Amino acid sequence: MIIQGTAVGLPGEDVDTDVLYPGPFLNIQDPEVMRRHLFQGIAPELRDRLVGDTVLVVGANFGCGSSREHVVQAMRASGIRCVLGRSFARIFYRNCINLGLLAIAAPDAAAAADDGAAVAVDTSAGTIGVDDAVYATRMPSAAVLAIVEAGGLVARARQRAT
Repeated sequence: MIIQGTAVGLPGEDVDTDVLYPGPFLNIQDPEVMRRHLFQGIAPELRDRLVGDTVLVVGANFGCGSSREHVVQAMRASGIRCVLGRSFARIFYRNCINLGLLAIAAPDAAAAADDGAAVAVDTSAGTIGVDDAVYATRMPSAAVLAIVEAGGLVARARQRAT
């Protein structure tokens, strides 16, 4: 799988899901409506920069805090195709897999991906291109990639059932 996009950075370490998608909006079920509230508690102006194939670049321990699937659903609805970071909170990372959003922990590539950089993730080659530089990194397992490619865990289960 190859995912290409433009880097958009969300600065900070230990960014928790409560600021990524605040509690008052948890009753919303439609991802298209959810996206209007993404980053509400930390950087609402960032939503205006998510205009299609975006690679969100984040710091360490991204997505800590509560288990809010709304964050990943709103990210996907906003055009985020991949989250590239130094590291992820376990629950956030698993929500990404379950909902079909690729999350890659690659500290060197994340550090190099300034706002506006062209990013290309090649899961087969195990590389992340950032502008003209290429970084080798450990990719998720084939099973995890199959779930992400299918669009999430439920979609993958449906594929396997047919």
